[in-house]
Amino acid sequence: MALKATIFKADLQIADMDRHYYQDHALTIARHPSETDERMMMRVLAFVIHANEALTFGKGLSADDEPDLWQKDLTGAVDLWIEVGQPDEKRILKACGRSARVVVYCYSPTTHIWWSQLGSRVERAKNLTVYQVPAETSQALAALAERTMQLQCTIQDGQIWVNSQGHTVHIELTRLLGAD
Repeated sequence: MALKATIFKADLQIADMDRHYYQDHALTIARHPSETDERMMMRVLAFVIHANEALTFGKGLSADDEPDLWQKDLTGAVDLWIEVGQPDEKRILKACGRSARVVVYCYSPTTHIWWSQLGSRVERAKNLTVYQVPAETSQALAALAERTMQLQCTIQDGQIWVNSQGHTVHIELTRLLGAD
């Protein structure tokens, strides 16, 4: 018998002063049986950074042809494709061909090895941006994971703060590839 996804609920209060986006979102997140809290919280972080009414979670780990998050326009064309982790070159280039913009958020302690092997092979993709989140930061985010979460998220001058029940995680992204 296959294991079922674990359902998490997150109430997000987002104050993105860089984009002048101030909104609350009630998210229902299905965590795949093989997914860690750390990876799930990285998906939540990606949602916070790109928050929009049209942004939705994809099947991610459950499907090869869908990202972790994506945003489609009214015609169904993919405007934004977001991957979390260390996708392979084929997946990244396929996403770049299917979407106007692709963003990858990597967070593993081995990111430098992955990027040294992959970076030169994907840098030709003009619609690709790759960010690194320090492993300590992604682990601190994982510590905030609960089946029911209330997260206050603030973005200002490229800095991100996620607060839950008095515990705050400060996040600084390092851009490995791409323009603003």
